[in-house]
Amino acid sequence: MKNRTISQIIEPQLVMEGAGVLLRRSISPRASNEQDPFLLFDHFAFNNPLEGPLRGFPMHPHRGIETVTYMLDGVTSHRDSLGNSGEIGPGDVQWMTSGRGILHEEMPRRSTSGNIYGFQLWVNLPAAQKMSQPRYQEVNASTIPVVEKDGVTIRLVAGEVNGVNGPVTEIAASPLYMDVKLTPGSTFTHPIPRGHTTLAYVFEGVGEFSGEAVESVGMVVFNDDGDQLEVKSDAGVRFMLIAGAPFKEPIVPYGPFVMNTVEEIQQAIADLRSGNFVK
Repeated sequence: MKNRTISQIIEPQLVMEGAGVLLRRSISPRASNEQDPFLLFDHFAFNNPLEGPLRGFPMHPHRGIETVTYMLDGVTSHRDSLGNSGEIGPGDVQWMTSGRGILHEEMPRRSTSGNIYGFQLWVNLPAAQKMSQPRYQEVNASTIPVVEKDGVTIRLVAGEVNGVNGPVTEIAASPLYMDVKLTPGSTFTHPIPRGHTTLAYVFEGVGEFSGEAVESVGMVVFNDDGDQLEVKSDAGVRFMLIAGAPFKEPIVPYGPFVMNTVEEIQQAIADLRSGNFVK
C-alpha cells in the first residue's frame, strides 16, 4: 500500500463566534469547497482568563449540513426547536443532521478542573438530503469503542478499525472520525479509500505524518495519492483523523446555511423570516 503525502499544513486562526467564544479555526465554509465534504473545523477552549466571562452559542439556525461536537473536557448544554435538550460531557459526541432546518443552542460549562475543551466539525449533506428530516445521534463516551494496539489508542466515533465499527452510522459522506493517540516510539497506519478527503488535526505533541514532522496545533491536509495513512512519533502525539467521500457538488455557504444554489439560500432566509423554517 502507498502512503498518502501532505498537501498542506493549515495553521488555525483565532476567531470569535457566538456570544464571544474564542476558537481556533482551521477550515471554514467556502464556495471553492476544497475539503469537500468537510466544511468547518473548530477547536474550542475557554481556559484563558483574557477571554473574559464564559459565553456560548445562543439559539441559531442551521440548514443543509451536519454539525459534530466532540467534548474532551467540560460540559455543553443544548436545546433545540424540536424539543430536544440535554448535555454532552467529556468524551461524548453529538452528531446533528440539520436537514431542512433546526434552531438550536449550545452553552458551555466548565468541568471541576475549570476547563472546557473540544472540537466542532461541519459535514456537508448532498443535494438529495439537504431538505431531509433533522435528527440527532448522541453518543455517550462509554459507548465509543476504544481500540488499542502497539502503543496506539483510538477512540472510534465513525468508521471502522480492525473490524470494530464506530457508533455513528448512516452518514452520507461515509466518514471516518477518530481520536488517535500515539505513545512515544509508536507507529499508526490506517487504510483510506482513494478519492476520500483526508485531514488530521494535531492537538497534542509532535508526529511524523508521511515522513514530515508536524507539531501541535495544526491541520494536516493530505493529497489523494495513496491508499493508507502512516504516522510515527518519537515523543508522542494526539490528533483527530477525519476522512470522507466528497459529493462533488457546487455549494453556496451563507453563515449557518450551506445549500447548492443562491436561490436555496434565499429561500432559507425567507423561511426563517416567515416562521416556516422549522416544521
